[in-house]
Amino acid sequence: MLLAVLSGFLLAVAAPWLEQRLRRRTGWALALLPAALTAYFAAHIGPVSAGAAFRSSYPWAPSLGTELSLYLDGLSLLFALIICGIGTLVVIYSGGYLAGHPQLGRFYAFLLLFMASMLGLVLADNVITLFVFWELTSISSYLLIGFEHERAEARAAALKALLVTGLGGLALLAGVLLLGLAGGSFELSVLLTRGEALRNHSLYLPGLWLLLAGAFTKSAQFPFHFWLPAAMEAPTPVSAYLHSATMVKAGVYLLARVSPLFNGEQAWFFALAAVGGATMLVGGYRALQATDMKRVLAHSTVSALGTLVLLLGIGTQAAARAAAVYLLAHALYKGALFLVAGALDHETGVRDLNHLGGLRHAMPLTAAAGFLAALSMAGLPLFLGYFGKELHYEAGWEAPGFAGVLTGVSVVTGIFLFAVAGRVGLQPFVGALTDTPKSPHEAPFSLWAGPLLLAAGGFLFGVAPALVGSSLLAPMASAIRGEWLELHLALWHGWGPLLLLTAVTFAGGAGLYFLRAYRYPAAGEPQRRWSPEAWYDRALAGLNSLATGQTRLLQSGYLRYYLLLILGTATGLGSYTLLTHTEVGGWLRSSDVRFYELGVAVLIVAAAVAAVRSRSRLGAVAALGVVGYGVALIYVMFGAPDLALTQILVETLTVILFVLVFYHLPRFATLSTPRARLRDAVVALLAGGLVTMLVLAVTAVPSASRLSPYFAEHALEKAHGRNVVNVILVDFRALDTLGEITVLAVAGVGVYALLKLRPAKKEET
Repeated sequence: MLLAVLSGFLLAVAAPWLEQRLRRRTGWALALLPAALTAYFAAHIGPVSAGAAFRSSYPWAPSLGTELSLYLDGLSLLFALIICGIGTLVVIYSGGYLAGHPQLGRFYAFLLLFMASMLGLVLADNVITLFVFWELTSISSYLLIGFEHERAEARAAALKALLVTGLGGLALLAGVLLLGLAGGSFELSVLLTRGEALRNHSLYLPGLWLLLAGAFTKSAQFPFHFWLPAAMEAPTPVSAYLHSATMVKAGVYLLARVSPLFNGEQAWFFALAAVGGATMLVGGYRALQATDMKRVLAHSTVSALGTLVLLLGIGTQAAARAAAVYLLAHALYKGALFLVAGALDHETGVRDLNHLGGLRHAMPLTAAAGFLAALSMAGLPLFLGYFGKELHYEAGWEAPGFAGVLTGVSVVTGIFLFAVAGRVGLQPFVGALTDTPKSPHEAPFSLWAGPLLLAAGGFLFGVAPALVGSSLLAPMASAIRGEWLELHLALWHGWGPLLLLTAVTFAGGAGLYFLRAYRYPAAGEPQRRWSPEAWYDRALAGLNSLATGQTRLLQSGYLRYYLLLILGTATGLGSYTLLTHTEVGGWLRSSDVRFYELGVAVLIVAAAVAAVRSRSRLGAVAALGVVGYGVALIYVMFGAPDLALTQILVETLTVILFVLVFYHLPRFATLSTPRARLRDAVVALLAGGLVTMLVLAVTAVPSASRLSPYFAEHALEKAHGRNVVNVILVDFRALDTLGEITVLAVAGVGVYALLKLRPAKKEET
């Protein structure tokens, strides 16, 4: 399994090189890998349908208890087949849709990177592994959404998706870590067996809320749903793959994976039922208002994702079966409809539903794909979408709480989506032929083969549901429930309330569709002042304003302000730590200071004050020299004649250089205000006071260093030197000394370069 995941990353690296050599055949060549992976995972259908599960583990960070572990069961198998199967069709479709694009090789690389990341996500068993792939899907989707980066709209949409899902990813990381600590393992397969212990732990609820935040943002749940319609700025293959079949279902996958841990818990039920129900209604309603075909499909995808979250929140056996069927049906018909939208845009030059009509004769194969997919989306009999809708209503009707409310929300949403299915699968192809920017004609094979195959799959599995019922959907439903479930799909369920709900859905949806001309806006989508999109825009604008303000404050361009900020921050934090973590009385006690030592200290302080207050450069240099020689005297007093000699030589050279350089400069000019000088004096005194306190605190601690005896003992034996200080500098701290020499050498080169500068000679005229 690891090779299956890594193969996508390897092919992504080679994709641009292959595109330069194969050109129009690149899409077909690259599609061989996801096709082979589809066959590889399809070979596991038999064992998995019999209850088997496959796990492989590889050492990653054993000291941290982290492994690169992969797990294949009914849930991950269905997702893997969707990822690889639809990925095959999308790669082929991309070659035709973006034919001739100068950056097509880069697009292939991003697409394969996403496919491999998504495959790793659904196969991951370790929560750290899952998080790594989770973030890789966010990064690769950012690259794909912003593929046409020269357009500001594409860049803004990519940033919106990255920020929303990225912040959710951070919440997810915290959540899975808390749940891992509570359950005593970071392996999902192990955690699923420790539900009782985990639910009794104090970290259970915080971990659950954080995990839900990550899943809700990734799967575009209300109020985080707004990033998904905005992502329609991406090329159509991206919308078909990421935003209908794969990436947006990553959050749904995570909820389904951990569902056995939380089924029956009130927090789980109310959170998922409320958020999922709200998302269903909002997505369906907004889909009716949109006119751009891709945005209509995007909002309907939001509604479908809300349906899946609601079903996982209900958590009954009927809900688990409904979630499995609904997920596969949605992947098939929504992937097909997105690809149909791209084919229409490619051949007509327009995606606005108000300007599309009568294309059934010009584009018969595309029309067939759109019509079949729309029938499955509407939930009509003989299509897989019908079974998903019926099981959905059954799960709501038998919900453990608020069954009437949940059933009502489901029916209203079903009516919305029935009308939306007519808009995207019927409206562009019926009626009189409309004028379009391009003369419409049938799309190339690579553009209609994929949607027609997906739509036909929805019809085939609806006519013969046994093909997938027990082999694919039952194992997934069993993984969601944590117990083995049988799944038998039948067209007729007998007379009862569910049949009435279905009839209401069909009648209401048909009526809503035929009233579209009187209800739907002519163009665009209404912008609500208090919508989540508006709040996002305000938050982003506020963040940019905050960043601008702090940049102006912290990056003013004046060295004096940088020094004030650094010294002020260091003094404040250092003083707080020193005063709260040490005994002040322990190091402020009187000591045996001799009168001449005190005299030298007073001399140094007085010279420092004179250097600051001097109005003459030469006077300031002389005062600084007194400070340096005073420090040399202290070295002599405390038994460091070598340091004193070095200090005297350096100080003498410094004074001479300063005198030579500053002698011809004018006197100091007062450029600062008295208030600024007072501020600087306060900061300087506080910083100096902190250093004084630190020195007193350090000297008050009894010296118990093991370095001094070690250096004295081994200086001659190991370094063959009797001068311990020299041995420390040359041998024990050789790299440190080498660094200091390097700094001096670089400074010398800089000084030499400055001395070599000569003013340019004026040209004689």
